[in-house]
Amino acid sequence: MQNVNDIRQLKAISKDIRTDVVNSLASAGSGHLGGSLGLADIFTVLYHRILNHNPQEPNWVLRDRLILSIGHVAPVLYAALASCGYFPKQELLTLRKLGSRLQGHPGRDHGLPGIELSAGSLGQGLSVAVGMALAAKADGAPWRVFSVHGDGELQEGAIWEAAMSASHYNLDNLIAIVDRNYCQIDGRTSSVMEIEPLAQKWEAFGWDVKHCNGNSIEQLVEVMELPATKGKPRVIIAKTLMGQGVASIADDYRWHGKAPSQQEATQFITEINSYYTE
Repeated sequence: MQNVNDIRQLKAISKDIRTDVVNSLASAGSGHLGGSLGLADIFTVLYHRILNHNPQEPNWVLRDRLILSIGHVAPVLYAALASCGYFPKQELLTLRKLGSRLQGHPGRDHGLPGIELSAGSLGQGLSVAVGMALAAKADGAPWRVFSVHGDGELQEGAIWEAAMSASHYNLDNLIAIVDRNYCQIDGRTSSVMEIEPLAQKWEAFGWDVKHCNGNSIEQLVEVMELPATKGKPRVIIAKTLMGQGVASIADDYRWHGKAPSQQEATQFITEINSYYTE
């Protein structure tokens, strides 16, 4: 897929993705809104600037792999895939409906193109990404593996076993992205289970650590286009706001797993339009 170089165009795409997320969740009447909105810029940059992929050939052997470890934010993955042409945008309104290919968590057996991992239980995605990156290394293949994680997910021990393996095997074709919004379903991460000092932990596990504002298209492009550090996996700690783009719910963990009513959706889309004219 041809990369989008115009920052203004990338911002316009992220606006559409946020709008599609709100509409799909309002249609479903359930789902996870906050994290999906907060990740809209990250998924815009990944799918329209960074990833080497082909919507017309989803199983292209040389494609970069995107592992969504936090499967509950499937709405933003679906919206990003639809924005690239993997399937018609109108199908987003079937989210979580009986027989839909767009279930609450992405599944490879649902028949939706572009899905690399059936995600559900948190903490599993990095292990899968490590396995894929090892396979690429063994085959001498040029493709990379990106995995997306929530910060609350880093409370899972399996994450750190996988992190240790990644550095042990020098997987410099692996890039993990942490959605650092300081929120999880039960409250602030600092209250549920503190994960700081986060950067130092990744460094201690042998990773190359980068930081950025995960709601800044410009910063995301800059950090994601940095060349790999030879012999080291990379983690990008991307600070975001849960619900970013909708001022009335931004940074509110109560919107972690909540869908808007049709009336709220209308209000939220108005707020998204205002966010992009500021």
